[in-house]
Amino acid sequence: MRFVHSSDWQIGKTFNFAPDDRLHILQQARIDVISRLGELARQQGASDVLVAGDIYDYESPTDRTLRQPLQRMREFPDLRWHLIPGNHDFHQPNGVWERVKRLTLPETVYLHLSPEPVALTPDQQVWLLPSVLMRRHTTSDPTAWMDEAATPEGAMRIGLAHGSVREFGGDGDQPNLIAIDRPARAGLAYLALGDWHGFNRIGDRCAYSGTPESDGFAKGGDGGGSALVVSIDGPNAVPTIVPHRVGHFSWHTMQDTVMSFDDIDALENRLRSLDVQKLSSVLVSLAVDGHLTLEDMTAFEERILGDVGDGLCLLRMERMPELVTSDADLATFGEAGVVSRAAARLQEMSATGGPQQQHARAALQRLAVLWQKEKRA
Repeated sequence: MRFVHSSDWQIGKTFNFAPDDRLHILQQARIDVISRLGELARQQGASDVLVAGDIYDYESPTDRTLRQPLQRMREFPDLRWHLIPGNHDFHQPNGVWERVKRLTLPETVYLHLSPEPVALTPDQQVWLLPSVLMRRHTTSDPTAWMDEAATPEGAMRIGLAHGSVREFGGDGDQPNLIAIDRPARAGLAYLALGDWHGFNRIGDRCAYSGTPESDGFAKGGDGGGSALVVSIDGPNAVPTIVPHRVGHFSWHTMQDTVMSFDDIDALENRLRSLDVQKLSSVLVSLAVDGHLTLEDMTAFEERILGDVGDGLCLLRMERMPELVTSDADLATFGEAGVVSRAAARLQEMSATGGPQQQHARAALQRLAVLWQKEKRA
């Protein structure tokens, strides 16, 4: 038996930090990756794709958002797609899955909306045990029923569930908590899990696939962007679990210190080296410390925020270096006029401390750089 294990597509996900044009690109990527999952299944000789919950990001998507993943799956009539609800799209009366059921579904898309065994093969030698979340958070183990689920003797049993196998809260009330030894208790050849957004192998017979498109600036990367190809030779055989990269975007969290033009040059090279072929597929959350002169700050904005920033899919500045202005810099504003008076006032506020200091420094920096660019024009 060979299948693809995926989860956490979160179709319609909103990235609050992204401008509208980038938001559309990131949302579309979550649709496009479904096609790459289908292509992966074909390439690997898998006939089934198991999706462990959170197909949709929220309970009430638009009709277009509802239909888009179904249309992508329809393009692979030779594959069977098995879907279960997650905590983002849990199954409830008049909820998202009731709406999906009312659509004209592809014959190869199977909605598993009740916890009962389903034969995956015509000879009934392989059975799927789908777990179903009826609410966002439940205090009971959603996989507990699998222990007593009846399947033919000697059949291969594959579990599909959405939840956590670890206690993250200090008060012992982690929702949707799944027993880490569920495969042994329920006689499962494999337990395919969703909820964790990075690939995480939990023993020989259990793993999280992670989201097929990474979706956050986790420190060191969230491990997303993958799907698993799982091969099992028999009900007692240990599965072979192989991660495959399917995501288009890569997300990076970076820190640096710049004090000179050479440091700016090094930072630019570092950013460009993240993906020399497809810089537009890279998102960066960047925190920069240090102090720069007016001339170097102008170069920083032109090269880092401008040239490289516009080449990236997204550059999110968490922290900017500080501008160090000299009397000569302030003199460039002239001896009179609104601009020079504003610069002098911002300089005073920047030096006095207090709650307005940070805003004054940022405003002075923008004013100085814009004025410098105006002079060059």
